[in-house]
Amino acid sequence: MAKSEKPVYLKLRDKIGAAILDGIYGDGDPLPSVRQLAADEGANPLTVAKAYQTFQDDGIVNVRRGVGMFVANGAADKLRTRERDSFLNEEWPRIQRRIDRLGLDAAELLGKELA
Repeated sequence: MAKSEKPVYLKLRDKIGAAILDGIYGDGDPLPSVRQLAADEGANPLTVAKAYQTFQDDGIVNVRRGVGMFVANGAADKLRTRERDSFLNEEWPRIQRRIDRLGLDAAELLGKELA
């Protein structure tokens, strides 16, 4: 599935996960309510709830009934480990094949400065 074809709940999950990894939300911090995030993102509240549910299932967030969703202790480490594993096992092999196909070498890649 191409990135643009990713389901909305997974796009929301990626966005929330990135905010946790970037330190916007730290351990114990409240996350926006389902309704608030749905309004901010122009998404259906059920879609936002599904994204949050996946985090709850993975132990990334804790629910306090009547209060809201909060980032679980160690959430960033869990996400970072999962993202790292995904990159090394799924993304990097595709990148490596493309590098090989284009005939690029490490010195050439590392010698390029970012614009």
